[in-house]
Amino acid sequence: MKYELVYTRKAERGIEKLEPNVKDRIGKTILRYSEEPLKFAEKLSNPILGEYRFRIGDYRVIFDIEGDETINTTPFIKSVAY
Repeated sequence: MKYELVYTRKAERGIEKLEPNVKDRIGKTILRYSEEPLKFAEKLSNPILGEYRFRIGDYRVIFDIEGDETINTTPFIKSVAY
């Protein structure tokens, strides 16, 4: 089952600031992971930022799953998110 990706405004602003090659790599990986996000994700111990995260190179994508079909994404598009 493929999840619908919903980006927060903060995520959109962060993505806009990235270099094109990094945007492309992160975008392709997020689309691939949207098929089975929990297979690639780690559960966060402090869910204030989000419930799960994946690592894409030096970057972290923090997200929540809402219902059966939606991923609400707030990526921390920087090498150190915490």
